[in-house]
Amino acid sequence: MFLGRYAHSLDAKGRLAIPARFREALAEGLVLTRGIDRCLSLYPMAAWLPLAERVSALPITDPDARNFRRMVFAEAVNLELDAQGRILVPPELRRYAALEREAVVVGVHTAIEVWSPERWDAVDSLMDHDGVAIAQRLATLI
Repeated sequence: MFLGRYAHSLDAKGRLAIPARFREALAEGLVLTRGIDRCLSLYPMAAWLPLAERVSALPITDPDARNFRRMVFAEAVNLELDAQGRILVPPELRRYAALEREAVVVGVHTAIEVWSPERWDAVDSLMDHDGVAIAQRLATLI
């Protein structure tokens, strides 16, 4: 389970250190891809495979489904942690998420999100401002 928020730096080669408490769950490999909110989504293989199956099962006759499949799979990369617990974030994914020198690594239960600090601050501010309203709209789902 991935919980918490951590600030990390990217080195000149685009390597990002993964928080130590997350590394064991990623030891069997991981997939990094575009997130929906202009962040990156990092999945351990155990979480990625069922998600990939569900996305693959979307009807190819639906234009939104085809575009969603492209969004999820076109930029996805299989990665492994290096000896220092880092991943190499490809340049196209760094551009997509506006990652330069700093990143915010956020545990979201079965996955990890990687945000630029500026984009994370905007989302965090939205949660502070609209948190009660969001919880009320989703109350029936919990």
